[in-house]
Amino acid sequence: MPAAPEGGEVYIVASGWRLAFREFADNRLALAAAAVLVFFILFSFVGPLVYHSNQSISNPLQFDQTPSGAHILGTDDTGFDEFGRIMLGGQTALEIGFLAAALATIIGTLWGAIAGLLRGLIDGAMMRFVDILLSIPYLLIVLVLATKYHATVISLALVIGLFAWLIPARLVRGEVLTLRERDFVQAARVMGATRSRIVLRHLIPNALSVVIVNITFQVADAILVLAYLGFLGFGLGYPATSWGDMLGNAQQYVASGYWWLVYPVGGCLVLVVLAFNVVGDALRDALDVRLRRR
Repeated sequence: MPAAPEGGEVYIVASGWRLAFREFADNRLALAAAAVLVFFILFSFVGPLVYHSNQSISNPLQFDQTPSGAHILGTDDTGFDEFGRIMLGGQTALEIGFLAAALATIIGTLWGAIAGLLRGLIDGAMMRFVDILLSIPYLLIVLVLATKYHATVISLALVIGLFAWLIPARLVRGEVLTLRERDFVQAARVMGATRSRIVLRHLIPNALSVVIVNITFQVADAILVLAYLGFLGFGLGYPATSWGDMLGNAQQYVASGYWWLVYPVGGCLVLVVLAFNVVGDALRDALDVRLRRR
């Protein structure tokens, strides 16, 4: 226990993570964005348990109905309840976003950590491979794969994640290049720690701030890619849907006054992506000691 100064007060130094949490909690915009994300998670996954609608079989007798007591946001051109459809699309967007981000983060973190630790020819070869993949318009490849194979939540998450790990790899490598020269890494080497142990027990845990911040941007990017695919007509197969699929199907009704088919789902997409980006910016400011206000 630290010795008490004159006056009997004891000062306890808060940990880095606790300071980061306080910094994040002081950011009202970030808290509002986090609340938006919590709302959409509950809306998408708990909402269907409260607001019941048939999202597996369309009803030909309910095509293009206007908003009413029976259907809060009317029905679409296939007879599905639009409000329930938005919930289903939110489930798809969040599931693919989180799965793709998790896959990209795991691959990119391991790749970048190994490259940064080994340096030399291996590092050069690994990062040139990353540069080559970055030069390829991966959205085009995703379109081709989505056309050739039946698109599902798992398959789209895998495809998006397998092409989204390149940025995390670069970020983690840059962080590891600074960490590898620190005393605790040198001490681990002297004590006989293997390279795998150094990567998993020392480098990656100390690069978590970069990884955590990047995850939020990865989720937002994956949701946007899914929206692009759906809007272009390469999204999930019927009766599954995503917000991009809904916007793509509704674009023909924009000039006809069917606002409930366009603006609610478009607003949900914008709010979720914006909220993830705001949270990511706030996490970066909170976890980077150079950007903290305290």
